[in-house]
Amino acid sequence: MAVNGGSESTDIKLLDAALQKKTVKSVVMHLERKIDPDAPGIGNLLAWLEEMKELLNQEEYVKADYIQMRKKLYDAIEWVPDTDLRNKLRNSWLSFGKALDKKVPRYTNQ
Repeated sequence: MAVNGGSESTDIKLLDAALQKKTVKSVVMHLERKIDPDAPGIGNLLAWLEEMKELLNQEEYVKADYIQMRKKLYDAIEWVPDTDLRNKLRNSWLSFGKALDKKVPRYTNQ
């Protein structure tokens, strides 16, 4: 970590962003495994997955883009007619939100 205070704060924010992006990627991979591409009403969710993969492949991390994608995920889930699958997908939606709140543990010298 850097010596001066301002740079240290920036380093922590970068670490938080990297952790959030990695955790979101894990949630998306898990969500992808839950989906049967032949299930009825799943088209919106498959389109969301493709858009999300493009976002994850981008180098920069803009949290607002990920929050917008979470909103789109909720909308896509609502189109799934299978209630059991919809409930499982909502769990992934909740995990997505928790991933966006992740922070690198802060250690203090006490």
